[in-house]
Amino acid sequence: MPSFRDIAYRLPSDLLSGFALLSRLPLPNHRGAGAASAWAWPLVGAVLGALGAALASAALWLGVTPGVTAALVLAFGAMLTGGLHEDGLSDTADGLYGGWTRERRLEIMKDSRVGSFGVLALVLVTLARWSALTAVLVYGGPTHGFWAALVAAGALSRAPMALMMALLPNARGEGLSHATGRPGPLVALVGLGLAVAIAGVLTGWTAVPLVFAALAVTVALAFSALRRIGGQTGDILGAAQQLAEVACLAVLSARM
Repeated sequence: MPSFRDIAYRLPSDLLSGFALLSRLPLPNHRGAGAASAWAWPLVGAVLGALGAALASAALWLGVTPGVTAALVLAFGAMLTGGLHEDGLSDTADGLYGGWTRERRLEIMKDSRVGSFGVLALVLVTLARWSALTAVLVYGGPTHGFWAALVAAGALSRAPMALMMALLPNARGEGLSHATGRPGPLVALVGLGLAVAIAGVLTGWTAVPLVFAALAVTVALAFSALRRIGGQTGDILGAAQQLAEVACLAVLSARM
């Protein structure tokens, strides 16, 4: 099990590994460190959130309405990640609710085609994210409002992926999650602690309901995945990020 000193020493390498896995940013080629770098995923999410906030600031300064700005930010975020998490959400919805046996559910999740459950999940979750983000842009100021909201949500929504990988077995035995490996408990907890710290610094006591909301949807999804397919897959992890993000944005919009 790696120590805190080992994790700190690997910071640059693990950050590059995290960006290579979770984004499409044009960074130097880097051989991924696998699950050992999972603690740094909230940092990746925070940077992606900051890039979205920068786009929002520019769009609002140019006079773009908050609703259109929110749509631009969501589209930009999908471009930065290559739609990785959105794809996981749609496949998860199709697989968990479109099959009657474990084998059939895993088969559906592996299929690149999107079914009715996947479409519904994408539409409803994206609509919820857009609605909450629009409210954040309207009622939150650029310093203590949507910048803090997007960075905090970006960080907190990446921590559940490492937690699920550490606590749940891989259901398929292949795919991106299997190839990445399984992080140890310390790695996952360091990632969660880092995400909580980022959210706490940026949002104050609002970080408490943010963390509870993100963990609540993660636990619900984890139980469903464990019961229906026997564990997690890369698609399940992508769905966890999307659900945690919409939960965080919903809390932030309500608090504002």
